[in-house]
Amino acid sequence: MVAGLTAAAVVTVAVLAYQASANAPDSVASSSSAAPKAPASAQPATKPKPAKDPLAVPADSGTGDRVVYALKDRRVWLVEEDGKALRTFPVMPSPVDPPPGTYQVTSRSGTVQGSDGVPIEHVVRFANVGEVAVGFSAAQDGSMVAPDPQSKTGGVRMKRADGNAMWSFATVGAKVVVVP
Repeated sequence: MVAGLTAAAVVTVAVLAYQASANAPDSVASSSSAAPKAPASAQPATKPKPAKDPLAVPADSGTGDRVVYALKDRRVWLVEEDGKALRTFPVMPSPVDPPPGTYQVTSRSGTVQGSDGVPIEHVVRFANVGEVAVGFSAAQDGSMVAPDPQSKTGGVRMKRADGNAMWSFATVGAKVVVVP
């Protein structure tokens, strides 16, 4: 008789459990099935695109050894022949930007006074926009202050350690690719 009562109790609990799960809202129902049911009108889910690596060398920046300067991203990459970046770093753009395109380093200066009056080092010039020379440099005090937007300067500023790397990498004749 105990066995019969136990069997009846198990059956009753199973029936009550089924009824509870069938009538429970989706937010609290037990997830014994694979996935919640989608409405019949729902479109199949598309796989999300992998996130773009913000530090990856821009795809439209050419090939070979080059300096890549992304205007919108305010970032520079020093890229080896195999397409891998040796280094990437943020920069403070100048008020005068060169148009996107391919340039060459035309001249370099070790230490000079910037057109904004700040002592700078490791100047690597690669473009002219009107009468403004555009080039990379590092302030000797390490600052990367935003320039006066009304000024007509072409200095793209970077930290001193990045300026040292640029100086070693971008000799006269080196390719500089400017991308939007």
